[in-house]
Amino acid sequence: MHRINVAPMMDWTDRHCRYFMRLLAPSVGLYTEMITAAALIHGDALTLLKFDPTEHPVALQIGGSDPASMAEAARIGADAGYDEININVGCPSDRVQSGAFGACLMAEPGRVADCVAAMRREVDVPVTVKTRIGIDDLDSVEFFRDFIDTVAAGGCDTFVVHARKAILSGLSPKENRTIPPLDYPRVYALKRDRSDLTIIVNGGIASSTACREHLRHVDGVMVGRQAYQHPWFLTELETLAGGGGGRWQDRSDVVLAMLPYVRREMAEGAELKHIARHMLGLFAGQPGARAWRRYLSENAHRRGASADVLQDALEQLPAAA
Repeated sequence: MHRINVAPMMDWTDRHCRYFMRLLAPSVGLYTEMITAAALIHGDALTLLKFDPTEHPVALQIGGSDPASMAEAARIGADAGYDEININVGCPSDRVQSGAFGACLMAEPGRVADCVAAMRREVDVPVTVKTRIGIDDLDSVEFFRDFIDTVAAGGCDTFVVHARKAILSGLSPKENRTIPPLDYPRVYALKRDRSDLTIIVNGGIASSTACREHLRHVDGVMVGRQAYQHPWFLTELETLAGGGGGRWQDRSDVVLAMLPYVRREMAEGAELKHIARHMLGLFAGQPGARAWRRYLSENAHRRGASADVLQDALEQLPAAA
């Protein structure tokens, strides 16, 4: 497992996003958006699972609750070349709940354990679980510990723990990322009591200082929206991940490094807007950041927009940016 990871984020961490993030941070762990087991089994798995080889190490996150289906989906993912299969037991959205998976599965630890066991029988890559510390009224220390112990008995030895409980009715997914209070000490205590498990903490982590503090207590850290909205933060994370850092001195160089990928993907049918949207925050906090965002927002979606739009956007920046 990796000391530093970027969280799976629906509608955000698609393959274009991951390629961009990998340029900035070669050593961090990357995760796909959640893909349902049903979509992998019955849909266009080749398209859903497409990724660039430079994304390694990259994990596939799967949503589902039927052990047989989850095992088949895991096999499809492993055959596609993913380095890890992660089970989503943390998403609180109504759509996910209607499919009987995500955070609501915390109420069925035995089912999660059965999914883990079935998946491990099908694949040789690690099978991990991303979860919360509880759901609704099931949020005691004892409940959380019993859940972890049950799932670990199914063969999972790595848990990514979002240090908030999920409230499954009455709060939106966005509110579930901020309103329930964070409880990092509960995650730390899990690591102390189950030193045999790999524990990665997630939730509200937005600085290198915070990452270093968490790493005093657990095995790894997972960062979400801060890494997406402020991509340059990934260069700091790369240093923490053990990659040494220092690869990039100028943010503009990252844009130029993206151009061959952009041209290649567009030659295969991709649209610039689907790639450029992940790059909007690259210059956040720098002179010219607003002009960069505005130019991309106004031009990347235009019919016939080419990779030249990215170069033209750089021209909107002050010379010292």
